[in-house]
Amino acid sequence: MKDALKKLREAKPLVHHITNWVTIYDCANITRAFGGLPVMAHAVEECADMTKISSALVLNIGTLTSELIESMIISAKAANEKQIPVVLDIVGVGATQFRNQMAAKILDSAHVDIIKGNYSEIAKLAGENARTKGVEATSINADPFWLAKNLAISRSCTVVMTGKEDIVSDGSGIFSIKNGHAEMGSIVGTGCMAASIIGSFAALNDDFCDAAIDALSFFGVAGELAAVKSTGSGSFKMHLYDEVSGLTDEKAVPMINIESVDG
Repeated sequence: MKDALKKLREAKPLVHHITNWVTIYDCANITRAFGGLPVMAHAVEECADMTKISSALVLNIGTLTSELIESMIISAKAANEKQIPVVLDIVGVGATQFRNQMAAKILDSAHVDIIKGNYSEIAKLAGENARTKGVEATSINADPFWLAKNLAISRSCTVVMTGKEDIVSDGSGIFSIKNGHAEMGSIVGTGCMAASIIGSFAALNDDFCDAAIDALSFFGVAGELAAVKSTGSGSFKMHLYDEVSGLTDEKAVPMINIESVDG
């Protein structure tokens, strides 16, 4: 979407999160740095009401409990009724049976517009024999481009696979986003932050494949710029927020590196 970052900062969409307790602070701050307004309402008693006044819903099962899953399903159904995008970050799928079952339960209970995960998480959800090491990706045997496309088709959604090379597919096109820096993997939470950014862009762009590409590209560019100024993971995180805050369409677009993949 032309001027995507400028439009996001002008619109300031409210993005409701039911998310990971480990990274909730970072998810809130990165949403705000990009221009969205974050809100985190986990309670069963209010989660649907908060979703109904929001422009997007981001769900993250990183620190899941049965109660949180209930809130996620309630909120996802409310988002479907309002016709706002639902992003599901399937953190840790492939690590435990409970996590696998709860991700499936959410997907079977409401429509999810964007499914996000690392390579092994998406592979496991797609039915491959993949395991996740805690919340970290492990190697997979299947073609990741094929996995993304076919899962997108089977779930009628956009699929995002994050890693050294990010992959986005809506079942029609497949795109590879090559922006980013290895230092982004040195701090906890960049994957969760990516889901928040995707939700923010999707709040304003109903082409969810396009929205996800914008989100990952801008975030990756900010990571590249931050790495130049950093001396380690602590300073990198500080510079990452600074680069996001100062990012513009004019600055980022010439640096964006996207390829369309045949598949």
